[in-house]
Amino acid sequence: MFCAGPDARPGAALGRGERRKGSGMPSKVIFERFLWFHHQVGRSRYPNAAALAERFEVSAKTAQRDIEFMRDRLLAPLVYVPARRGYRYEDSSYELPGLWLGEEELISLLLAFRLASAVPDSSLKSSLKSFLNQVLSLHSHGPGLSLDMLSRKVSVKNIEYSKTDDKTFQQVLGALVHASPVRIEYYSPHNDECTSRDILPLHLLSYMGTWHIVAHCALRGGLRDFTLSRIRSIAPSDVKIEAGIGIEEVKDYIRRNFGIMKGGESFEVCLRFSSAVAPWVAEQVWHPDQKAVHEPDGRMRLTFPAADLREIRREVLKHGSQVEVISPDALREEVRREIEKMSSLYR
Repeated sequence: MFCAGPDARPGAALGRGERRKGSGMPSKVIFERFLWFHHQVGRSRYPNAAALAERFEVSAKTAQRDIEFMRDRLLAPLVYVPARRGYRYEDSSYELPGLWLGEEELISLLLAFRLASAVPDSSLKSSLKSFLNQVLSLHSHGPGLSLDMLSRKVSVKNIEYSKTDDKTFQQVLGALVHASPVRIEYYSPHNDECTSRDILPLHLLSYMGTWHIVAHCALRGGLRDFTLSRIRSIAPSDVKIEAGIGIEEVKDYIRRNFGIMKGGESFEVCLRFSSAVAPWVAEQVWHPDQKAVHEPDGRMRLTFPAADLREIRREVLKHGSQVEVISPDALREEVRREIEKMSSLYR
């Protein structure tokens, strides 16, 4: 069970000797107070707000708020016994939640939910939302922390991506999690054909907004990647597939087949951007090892390693006359030929 303490909310009052980490009190400090009080009650020592305040050097109001939070939000069966001037449990089997969350952890979870908007599975997102609402119901927060607040303040937008069917995504994800082979009917736009494949899903990848499954393909006898939007049908497979492939092999496959490093031996690419677009391109990461050199006239040369010309060519053409290919010659020639083809369309 997950929950967060009363002092995790923005603007909560602090007792003597208490401190915050960032904008919220450290969750460990809050949990220690609850844990101590819980143990005192369980040992029939009838603790009260005064004892809690003295033990942790907090104000009496903070201590009383802790007790009320345990009773009202954590459903602790606390009963005040006037004769003992302290509390006991009506149900001695009660236990505190196992994990405590502070404001920073809660914001991280809320942000993860917002980023999950790119996942093409409405039921999965609904389950996540339900879970987070349960967490927030135990969180004595102010008006600042909520799913609605984050929906207004954080958004995720993808463009030029292939849309994936909810059901297909669910079945692929289920097969991946349970290491179960599936049979797919897969459409390839390259040859305009559909083929039946028995595959063992190994890694789900979102690349530039489009979802791919990297899998061991029984038909090809090795690793292949399949775009989920091109899967026409999917069902459990009776074919036993023993892939014997480790995570490093999968990572290496992704490195070689996605992005500007896909392919074999790498080479150096050098592009010169005009002063009009250089400030924007300078903000972008094309490759972890890229090097940018700013020229006196405001232009910028960007150099980076690559192993495939196709994706770089598309990126170059996006910038039109604002970029010039300096090297390699093969890329420069490909861009020149493509421009000639484009010119013929507008004559």
